[in-house]
Amino acid sequence: MAAVTTTEKKTTQVNASKDSYVHISNPHLDNIKEDILYHFDLGTGTHDFPTLFGDVKFVCVGGSASRMKSFSQYIAGELKLGDPSDDIPNICAGTDRYAMYKVGPVLSVSHGMGIPSIAIMLHELIKLLYHAGCTNVTVIRLGTSGGIGLDIGSVVVTSQSVDASFRPQFEQIILGKRVVRCTELDEKLAKELLESSKEINQFNTVIGKTMCTMDFYEGQARLDGAFCFYTEEQKMQYLKEAYDAGIRNIEMESSVFAAMCKLAGLKAAVVCVTLVNRLQGDQITSTHEVLAEFQQRPQKLISHLIKKHLGKSEAS
Repeated sequence: MAAVTTTEKKTTQVNASKDSYVHISNPHLDNIKEDILYHFDLGTGTHDFPTLFGDVKFVCVGGSASRMKSFSQYIAGELKLGDPSDDIPNICAGTDRYAMYKVGPVLSVSHGMGIPSIAIMLHELIKLLYHAGCTNVTVIRLGTSGGIGLDIGSVVVTSQSVDASFRPQFEQIILGKRVVRCTELDEKLAKELLESSKEINQFNTVIGKTMCTMDFYEGQARLDGAFCFYTEEQKMQYLKEAYDAGIRNIEMESSVFAAMCKLAGLKAAVVCVTLVNRLQGDQITSTHEVLAEFQQRPQKLISHLIKKHLGKSEAS
């Protein structure tokens, strides 16, 4: 089937003349009396979105609920908006799908694992920001990944998300037709994150392409899944071709994240630490303590950037 054009006309948005607002593209929402964000357990008829979320400037998303709670506690300490040991309430406590924590202008949200899970979350997150009237919002995904040709513990800031065929696109079937969307991320934001890493000077950070796959095992050319119908030589050839194409890590959410944030007019970035060098093996062998320290690296990097933007860095 032929691909539908990627240029999709915006039919609905807040203050169309102001690019700083969050865009939505769904005229059908105008006919809905109450917009229920089911997977967040929130709704416009039961919650005052502008009061609850109108001051949000940064949204940080990651796979697990515990990781995003940990990040919210960490950023609370960094912004001096609370003690890192404080128990921050889960705004989405009425559902077990996602978790959401708010610390001042920073929203921390879990998205689960894989493209379908994060896509559902993003639809409701974008509508939440829209209903709240938020402006100049930056959205950053932080997480873990498999590295290609990098020392474990390195942090990759995504320049562009590509699919498993190394194409810079997100493909989805809608009404039986193939729709292809752009996976471009904010170049300026990526460079700011790299500069923040240099200022922290605690771990290696690179900018590179990220391959987003639909699967953790065969889709990422692993040899340790329940099924495998290719040789180790074929795996290595594929990964080396990926490296030559500029790909430095592999995960399972960046393509739809980039595509949806771009449609919504949101500045976006993906920051992932590498837990394994896939050119040397498939399984994670680091100790729990080492992995815990690795997973703090994206938090430190993003926190440093947020403090700079909010004017609360030590240098200010």
